[in-house]
Amino acid sequence: MDVTTAMLTRRSEHHLDDPAPTDEEFAYLLKVAATAPDHGLLRPWRWILIRGDDRDELGACFAEEAPAERRSQAVAKPQRAPLLASLVFTPAQGHRVPEWEQLAATSAMTHSLILLLHSRGFGSIWRTGAAIRSPRVRQLLGLRDEEELLGWLYIGTATARTSGSRRRSLCDVSSRLSRLSPPRRAAI
Repeated sequence: MDVTTAMLTRRSEHHLDDPAPTDEEFAYLLKVAATAPDHGLLRPWRWILIRGDDRDELGACFAEEAPAERRSQAVAKPQRAPLLASLVFTPAQGHRVPEWEQLAATSAMTHSLILLLHSRGFGSIWRTGAAIRSPRVRQLLGLRDEEELLGWLYIGTATARTSGSRRRSLCDVSSRLSRLSPPRRAAI
């Protein structure tokens, strides 16, 4: 699949089932995605893969902080996909590359990974929510104080038939595009 086709056919997939990429395949795709723009080659990120019964542990964390009437929904959230890839932002503190640029590099890498997953026939959706700030979730994932959880890529094979259809139309971006028009200098 070429890049344009991948970009025009990728969708956030809400219904995911087995199979998901193996750890080895995920690692290979991550190596490729890590070629995304990254000033200083800092790779200010890391991934924690959650599969199988380990998803129950994450669901238990979600449920602990959910209102009583939503606990059963919260505990089931990690079961929505066979693989949850936890994205952790690990900025290089005090580096000449500002933190905002490190976050931009992390986002670029993640988008590249999502496109690569799609090109291999896997569906995914990037999910966040209040749990990304949960002390209990941070503890479960072993996050350090300076790290930030940016959410999870829920990954698997799409069960709905949204995959592969082209977007009907591209948005009009003309109001977001301009040319530099420096002021004319007065003749001396």
